[in-house]
Amino acid sequence: MRKVIFVICAAVMAFVADVHHSAAAEVRPRIRAVTAFIEIDSGNYAARIEDAQKFLAAAKDALNKAGFEGAGGRITTQPFPQYTKGMTTDDAVAFVGKVREASTKARSSLNIGAAMVHDNDDPAAVALLVEILSKVSVNANLITADEQGIHWKALRQAAKVIKQLSERTPHGDANFNFGAIAMMKPYGPYYPGSYHLGKGHAFAIAVEGAEVVGDVFRQYQDPVEAEKHLSEVLSNYTMQIEAVATQVAKVTGWTYEGIDATPAPLGDRSIATAMEYFIGGPFGSVGTETASGIITRAVQSTPVKRTGYSGLMIPVMEDNVLAKRWSEGTFTLDSILAYSAVCAGGVDTVPLPGDVTEDQIARILSDVAWLAYRWNKPLAARLLPAPGKKTGDLTDFSSSALVKTTIQPLPGTKR
Repeated sequence: MRKVIFVICAAVMAFVADVHHSAAAEVRPRIRAVTAFIEIDSGNYAARIEDAQKFLAAAKDALNKAGFEGAGGRITTQPFPQYTKGMTTDDAVAFVGKVREASTKARSSLNIGAAMVHDNDDPAAVALLVEILSKVSVNANLITADEQGIHWKALRQAAKVIKQLSERTPHGDANFNFGAIAMMKPYGPYYPGSYHLGKGHAFAIAVEGAEVVGDVFRQYQDPVEAEKHLSEVLSNYTMQIEAVATQVAKVTGWTYEGIDATPAPLGDRSIATAMEYFIGGPFGSVGTETASGIITRAVQSTPVKRTGYSGLMIPVMEDNVLAKRWSEGTFTLDSILAYSAVCAGGVDTVPLPGDVTEDQIARILSDVAWLAYRWNKPLAARLLPAPGKKTGDLTDFSSSALVKTTIQPLPGTKR
């Protein structure tokens, strides 16, 4: 593997020098993750994961040497019902635990794919998923809409997963690892919506660029100028990243599936702060929809192989300023759905009252699915009911990635 890393780095050495020379004064995006897609069974999982981790180490090293920090390793398998078929519930949970243990040896996070891909899939996999997510720290999802239409049966099953996980895990934390995804194509690198349908030995790259958006919006508030410059900057960086990815693919034999340049925020690297430079007021003020559209069109103008959402993420509790604005009430669940009409992303890490019903959850998921299907865009819902909490209470989820915020009433209920 050292030889592979050396070959990759040698191949991009001249390229790296050009990158640092041309972009030294600019805010550079980070790499949120390189996601490796593998196909496993009970006999080969350890070897496949070890191979993926060697690949991820080589990819990370190449990207870091090209000036892009981060690049955490992620592994996504084919849908777990395929490799747990015929197992008892206890055996299936134990097996996923073994796969998770193998992935942690090199600190790789794990996604076990979709519980239901089609609306007529066996819902028994959903009951198994609740058992798995209640006991093993992995990510998973369920598809609620595709080109054939909205998956109404699957949508109800997704609501059941969310409600049961809120009741069966401390603070309802396991819902952080579950996504109901609509119109999402395979090979998206972001968790928990990442999945593929059986062709492994492939990879995709997730970019973390909220600060890049902020750097542009700080300088340009005219919509035409802002979009023009943001498109140029994102195109520049994504082409650089793709050049490295293409070389990595050539040397390792892994298939490159694309880049998701959605400017994902995290903590102080805030997309809300970035957008507030443009709109001149708190996130949720008039102009927020315009900023959402500008960012999405800029991301989708990049001349690279795109995958995943390729739009805008508004994760309420993963962004310090978004969490603050949510507490202040400057935007709501309805606001996020409105912004999703001009972007791709969805309703992400939204806290809900603990007594939210399964039917209410299903209605939120159906709103997201309708929007995704109507406009043929990838959207996801990651909803976090807070057990024992009511409207006005402060959240207390255990994950260090989640910022505390105030639980707001569902749309249509009195404040």
